[in-house]
Amino acid sequence: MKDSSVKLVIEGLKEAGVNTIVTLPDSRFKELYPALAADPYFRYIPVTNEGEGVAIAAGVMLGGRGAVMLMENSGLRVAIESLSRLGYTHEIPVFMIMSYVGDIGEKNWWGICHGLNMEPLLEAMRIPYTIVRKDEEIKDTIIRSKHHTAVSKYHVAVVLSGEVTE
Repeated sequence: MKDSSVKLVIEGLKEAGVNTIVTLPDSRFKELYPALAADPYFRYIPVTNEGEGVAIAAGVMLGGRGAVMLMENSGLRVAIESLSRLGYTHEIPVFMIMSYVGDIGEKNWWGICHGLNMEPLLEAMRIPYTIVRKDEEIKDTIIRSKHHTAVSKYHVAVVLSGEVTE
């Protein structure tokens, strides 16, 4: 990620009231993670898998704090069971920001399946999502999406790609 994208993500999270970062780090956000971990505003919680991460993020939300689960879009497949239980059964929303591995222009053959699966899985789970490919869309999308989790009491995903993650 470019420094400008990192700065905008951090500003958007702060303005949205997110103060807890739950994450399973990936290479597309490798510049973002150290910046978040070093910022005293945030509580930074690394996890061992995405299912665990969304459960922790939901618990943080129940405790009255703003949380986000940061992950690669491939982690959506791991998180589906937790997301299903939390969303459908208990109306506990999880706000997610994912990197879009497998988007058009993917440079790695192994990443293509992640892109092919992500949108159909989000749609099957009825999770609203927005794909952000330009820096000028980052802050507003994060703020609106985080707000939507509170209003809808359901998950929302922001997917970063394009110039944002290059």
